[in-house]
Amino acid sequence: MKLNKNISIAILAGITLCSPSCKNFLDRVPPSSLKEELISNKKGINALLVGAYGALDGQDFTDGDMTNLSGGAGYAVSPDNWIYGSVCGGDAHKGSDHFDSPPTLDLARFTAGATNSFLNDKWRVDYEGVTRCNTVLRLLPKVTDMTDEEKTEVAAEAHFLRGHYYSDLKKMFNMVPWIDETTTDMKTPNNKDIWPEIEADFKFGMDNLASTQTEVGRPNKWAAACYLAKTYMFEHKYTDAKPLFDQIISQGITSKGERYKLRDRFEDNFDAATENTSECVFAIQYDANDNSGTSANANQGEMLNYPYNGPFSCCGFFQPTQDLVNSYITNAQGLPYLDDYNSHSITTETLDPRLDWTVGRQGIPYLDWGVHPGDTWIREASTAGHYSPKKNVYWQATQDKYYDPRGWAPGNAINYNLIRYADVLLMAAECEAQLSNLDQAQAYVDTVRGRAARPESEVYLYLDNNAPMSGFQDVPAANYKVSRYPTGTFTAQGKDYALKAIYFERKLELAMEGHRFFDLVRWGDAGDVLNAFFAFEGNLTLDIQGASFTKNKNEYFAIPQRQIDLSTNGSKSTLEQNKGYH
Repeated sequence: MKLNKNISIAILAGITLCSPSCKNFLDRVPPSSLKEELISNKKGINALLVGAYGALDGQDFTDGDMTNLSGGAGYAVSPDNWIYGSVCGGDAHKGSDHFDSPPTLDLARFTAGATNSFLNDKWRVDYEGVTRCNTVLRLLPKVTDMTDEEKTEVAAEAHFLRGHYYSDLKKMFNMVPWIDETTTDMKTPNNKDIWPEIEADFKFGMDNLASTQTEVGRPNKWAAACYLAKTYMFEHKYTDAKPLFDQIISQGITSKGERYKLRDRFEDNFDAATENTSECVFAIQYDANDNSGTSANANQGEMLNYPYNGPFSCCGFFQPTQDLVNSYITNAQGLPYLDDYNSHSITTETLDPRLDWTVGRQGIPYLDWGVHPGDTWIREASTAGHYSPKKNVYWQATQDKYYDPRGWAPGNAINYNLIRYADVLLMAAECEAQLSNLDQAQAYVDTVRGRAARPESEVYLYLDNNAPMSGFQDVPAANYKVSRYPTGTFTAQGKDYALKAIYFERKLELAMEGHRFFDLVRWGDAGDVLNAFFAFEGNLTLDIQGASFTKNKNEYFAIPQRQIDLSTNGSKSTLEQNKGYH
């Protein structure tokens, strides 16, 4: 059973510490003592905990206009970070036409300042999640009709979720204020590194969460371990991360009790019919056509990201870049071109088949919707190129079950994997390489590449192009060739080569999933990689011509000016702006 985020909405509307009418997390007031008395029980605490889960995708379930919990557009706070992680990371163009969604274009070009409305939305929604978790943890000691074991499980889930919200804030803004269940002054300064507090939340989750859950949407102890290991990777604490990865890979199980394992078919990670598998570490659970009355629970953060025209109602955003497409070109040995991929051609050389599950391109089957016609499905090719997103798109054959038509843009039931096992394996590879264990690093990379090389991970031609739902031939749709690295390659080539190969593998495997920008920042490569990207891609499309990344500034986004203004005590703001945005 999925965790149903729509239950107890009536209760939550009266007890959450922030509603869409709240100005920000700084000006919230605690609920009245009467309300606390009413909810300081098992039923009330569990309703509050459901509310903490409900903030994961940032959508307002009570609003038929598909707004987020800050009152802005749902896509501005999409939990997959398609704007902040993928567009800003060079995976994708903004898409649509040049003048559509100026805040997104400013973010893509790194000209977004403290008044960019999307940044304020993102800040407020993550802190809404923090606040809901804090409410659970603050009221839990007052509950008398729960066992100690039940209380511990609730506390562990709240700590885990709070760690998630804070890790997102930390990646986005770096210096953010730590507000927890004991905080009394909400105008807390952002003058300390909060990674240690995030670590503590995930450690509590790892030590106290159950190994399996009755509802698949709840995290288990192994999900917390993966988040903690990822936190260590952001902190460059490789000796702390390694034993965790060793345990996760040798013993880790999903919330359903399955051993972590890659699926044979890459596409299974992006199909609502094959979700919550052995590869799922922690995912946001989406539903289509549920009983909420709206499509708010149907992946509304991605509602703009479908090919323009064609069979979809909206909207032509999130178009993969030529730089990303070229990254999937392989050499005669089936290996990637790590340095000069942009000097090779996708029309004459072999390809990694993950390309055609990630990118919609002309002449290739687009799931079962037909052969992608090229620019016919593109809103403005001069602005954003010739490709369409694919990982977030539902299949035609199952649209009655997994497509939700109730919003002004498409909704679907495709879960978003906040962490999946391939991500874990590639972080483990990176950790091993940083510690100079290069053979083990290669083994993890080759596990991921081995899945890509399986026949199940190739895209095949239709039996009949005029009837795409009639099935597929056994003829690959392109000249695919992908291979494991020859035994001993990483050790022979050395640590720098190994890390380059691992970083590139993350680009290929996790493309269009919101990770790229944050990876580049934690590796210290963002400036060089993104400026090279702008130099290449800016010659092809108008949207990012002349764009540039400023080192020691653009690694983090501006603290929203609205939050700085609201943090004022007397004449002084307690929140300080990030470097370079003053």
